[in-house]
Amino acid sequence: MALIERMTRETNIRLELQPGTGQTEITTGISFLDHMLVTFAQYSNLDITLGATGDLRHHTIEDVAIALGMGIKQIVPATAARYSSRVIPMDDAVVQVCVDLGGRPYYKGPLPSKLYDHWMRSFADNAKATVHVMVLRGTDRHHIVEAAFKALGLAIRDALQDSGAVFSTKGSVKLGIDAC
Repeated sequence: MALIERMTRETNIRLELQPGTGQTEITTGISFLDHMLVTFAQYSNLDITLGATGDLRHHTIEDVAIALGMGIKQIVPATAARYSSRVIPMDDAVVQVCVDLGGRPYYKGPLPSKLYDHWMRSFADNAKATVHVMVLRGTDRHHIVEAAFKALGLAIRDALQDSGAVFSTKGSVKLGIDAC
């Protein structure tokens, strides 16, 4: 289980995250963000308890992404499958999300909402994940963003699965700091 407490002058966030069945208790004060997080939890099979308050909508959305990314990073098993790609059709929208949970932060979008495009970037940076979001079709911004969260959830669920071995040609990477 990951426990993230993030307190700044702008936001106050407490997140509990663990593999499970997609159970949620989420309160951010932003209805659409709550909807996307519940959707993400359900599709990823992650249990999420999240309370967030903030001074501005933008700060809350960004800091929730940071906290969730940090939580994902903490629960990635050493023998995770790492990679996954999922495509979700939702009404007029078709969105593909590809992920690698191997420790290299990178995001490529965009989504048609600057706030949720920024959410994806902040999430990827803090999960230390490569996340590519490709909007293949669609005009309704709500449908495109929701399809992206669903595809991200499914891709994260698959990438977190235990592969039984370290999924890298490098083997396990150990980082150390040389003392001078």
